[in-house]
This record gives sequence, C-alpha cells and structure tokens, in this order.
Amino acid sequence: MASRSEPSPSQSSPSQSGRSRSGPGRSARARSPEAKRAREAAILDAAARLATAHGIRSVTLTDIAAEVGMHKSAMLRYFETREEIFLRLAAAGWVEWSQAVRERLTAASPEAPHGPHAVAGLLAESLVARPMFCDLLAQTPMNLERNVSLESVRSFKVTAIAEVAAVGEALRGVVVLSPAQAGDVVATATAMAGALWQMAAPGTELRRLYESDPDLAHAVVDVAPRLTGILSALLRGYGTGGETE
Repeated sequence: MASRSEPSPSQSSPSQSGRSRSGPGRSARARSPEAKRAREAAILDAAARLATAHGIRSVTLTDIAAEVGMHKSAMLRYFETREEIFLRLAAAGWVEWSQAVRERLTAASPEAPHGPHAVAGLLAESLVARPMFCDLLAQTPMNLERNVSLESVRSFKVTAIAEVAAVGEALRGVVVLSPAQAGDVVATATAMAGALWQMAAPGTELRRLYESDPDLAHAVVDVAPRLTGILSALLRGYGTGGETE
C-alpha cells in the first residue's frame, strides 16, 4: 500500500545521494511500548531530515528506511504508508507552530503596535521560519490525506482544528476579530504559506532559473512579504466593517 512519489526535476532524490544509515541489528522489532515509541520517533526524525534536505515530494519510503537503518518491510510495522509518516509530522508541526506563535502574540508588549501589518508580519515570519511545515501544509490536502486510514485522517484533523482555534483565540487578544474571522485569518495564513512556498521553490533548480532569467522575473516569489501583504489586507478588511458575527 505504500506509495512512491517520483522526484521532481528540480529536486534530487535522497536515494541518489548515497545516504544510508543501515547497520547490523538495527531493524530488529521493538518489543516493549517504550522501544516502539523510540523506533517511531527515529523514523519520524529520519523523514524530517530527508524532507528538510530534499523536499517532501522527493522522499520515498525506501529513502526513509535507509536513513533510519531498517528494511522497508520492517518499517511498515510502525507506519502503514509513507503518507502516514508525513501526516504525523504535519500534526506535530501544527502543535509546534501554534505554541510558538501564541507565545509571541501573548508576550507582545501592550505598548507595541498591533496594527494589521504588524500582526500579519508576525504570522508570516513565523511560518516562513518553518520551511518543512510550509511544505507539509501544501502536501497534506493534495497527497498525505489520500493514502492513510480514515482514523489517521481524523486524528490529524482534530489536532489541526484545535490548533487553528487556539491561534485564533490568541489573535483575538491583540486584534478585534470575531471567532469566525480569527479562524479565517489562521486558515488563510497557513493555506497561502503552503501554496506560496511551492511557488517560491526555494533552493531548487526552478528557483535558480527564475532568478537567472530576466524573462521569468515575475515568477520569483518572496514568501514573507507576499504573505504579509495578503494577511494585512484581510485584517484591514475585517477591521473596516467586515462581518463580526
């Protein structure tokens, strides 16, 4: 059932880089609950390293198994599919980002400017600082939710929805928004961060092409300022008579 994504022309496959951490005895089955959790954590860490280096789309189940030092068949005892591994990382990414951005919002000095542009910039910068999370935000609805059990999808959605609500509540502490508006701001921020990150293609041959060819200059996307502008406009709109129910 594991799917194998084809590497994009703009990204090298991690399997082509010759990286393998296999070693004697490392694929033995974890027997105790603690050992199983440790093995799952090692698999997730390996997937995160590869995704950070090569992009999620290029990382296969075989690549992850080689990175962690396991046979692919043994790794399937812990995760059903490649997509389940990355969906778990996406859930963890939501929790980590939510906590970090809420801390920044609640720690802001009462004297600090909390206008639309300042808040939009804070949200944008917090997302751009997490490249793998931006990649996960784009890959989740397109691919990661498509080859896992319904229970895995439900578990992820429950986590993501809770974090959207938590960030929305923190936003309402610094900007006048209804609960629905705050949720829409968070949803827009994360959806656009994922889309803009894919368009920007940072660190890839595509990005280098865009930057080197004057005829393609319009294709160069700087995520932080573009996202800041979008969110600032949305917040200003809500502040000038948008529906507040």
